[in-house]
Amino acid sequence: MASEENFRDAIGTVSEEGKRVWIFPKKPSGPFYEYRKWVSYLLLLFLFVSPFLKVNGNQFLMFNVLERRFNIFGLPFWPQDFHLFVISMIIGVVFVALFTVAFGRIFCGWICPQTIFMEMVFRRIEYWTDGDRGAQQRLDRMPWNAEKIRKRAIKWTIFFVISFLIANVFLAYLIGSDTLLRYVTDGPMAHMNTLISLLIFTAVFYFVFAWFREQVCIIACPYGRMQGVLLDNKSIVVAYDHKRGEGKNGRKKFRKNEDRQALGHGDCIDCFQCVNVCPTGIDIRNGTQLECVNCTACIDECDTIMEKVNLPKGLIRYASEDNIVKKAKFSFTPRLIGYTSVLTILTGVLIGMLFLRNDLEANILRLPGQLYERKEGNIISNVYTYKLVNKTTTSIENVSFKLLSHQGKIDLVSKQDFAVPPQDIAEGTLFIEINNAALDGDRDKLQIGVFSGSELIETTTARFLGPRSYN
Repeated sequence: MASEENFRDAIGTVSEEGKRVWIFPKKPSGPFYEYRKWVSYLLLLFLFVSPFLKVNGNQFLMFNVLERRFNIFGLPFWPQDFHLFVISMIIGVVFVALFTVAFGRIFCGWICPQTIFMEMVFRRIEYWTDGDRGAQQRLDRMPWNAEKIRKRAIKWTIFFVISFLIANVFLAYLIGSDTLLRYVTDGPMAHMNTLISLLIFTAVFYFVFAWFREQVCIIACPYGRMQGVLLDNKSIVVAYDHKRGEGKNGRKKFRKNEDRQALGHGDCIDCFQCVNVCPTGIDIRNGTQLECVNCTACIDECDTIMEKVNLPKGLIRYASEDNIVKKAKFSFTPRLIGYTSVLTILTGVLIGMLFLRNDLEANILRLPGQLYERKEGNIISNVYTYKLVNKTTTSIENVSFKLLSHQGKIDLVSKQDFAVPPQDIAEGTLFIEINNAALDGDRDKLQIGVFSGSELIETTTARFLGPRSYN
């Protein structure tokens, strides 16, 4: 039994000597591959178009970490909305965990950008320049002659151009598409820092897709390890039906007009096509492994072979261990119910917070290090700084402040009524004056209203420092 489990002691892309084993997967084909192509093309279109789409003047998706500005589906988010971002990330993690428990590593095979770019862009270019599995292996063993240099130069040049394009799109998400287009118009020499960053991103993408490749999924990505914790016998994964494939006496090469069932052999004809087509180089017949990204290439290839030898399809298919061993159907387990409940609650909380989210965020703070000032008529004055964040795409006009909790007066250092530009910040200084008789102590809590004309648009609080009373 130990010898049968040796494959779990090492990864398939590293030899016993510790050297890299280069994977040359066969070009996949079949229904699942066609479905994946359509899904991948739609997601690639979404990825490349999103930074350049505008909703009410906002970039559809933007993650400007430097200026701490984020747009998600056209809705602007500021640092003050960080709690919403955190809840969104938690929802994403729970969502991935839920689908992993139910359907294994399906995210990796169908949605992950690494898999989509590797298998549907760079790998397809490689098939075009170098040929299929056998041609790629021969080219790899070939000495550096004119043919190999020509093919390598063409492939690496195309890889670099696509990596540069991906880096530009990635930059559009970070600094905004308008800024990126302006930099392009100004010319690269006018923005050397940005150009250097762009070339670094290009080098990273080129390294990942030209050399590191499937190692990202096997070594770098923690998701493969996480599925070992989340999967159970009821999880639906890309699985080999070992009951049907092995039979009583194990698998055997196909021979025409041979009664395999009478001889006690399973339907697996040991053709190794499922291994040859695997982009991570594993043998799916060994069971679920962390290297498997559920890309379904082995399903298509096995179905093709089964069809050729007149055996039923589905020897490799989406199935759970319980389905293979016990013929049990998929059921909504208590664990799935728990994840779904948590996901529903978190989503409801996020939706509620989005509806309660104010268009204007107001912060009024006492000026550090300043004591109160006593004026004529028993008036106590405090100085404050204010910051107003306009989260909308329209200007907020005629902004003013009024005390809601106390009788008093608010004086702005600048003009009394001002405007907060769209998606911008207005800052300034103001004085609050209150009669000492209206104060309850030496640190009263004030409620201040922010008005646009006569409309109350936000309320905030501040502490008012006054003289200590000795009663």
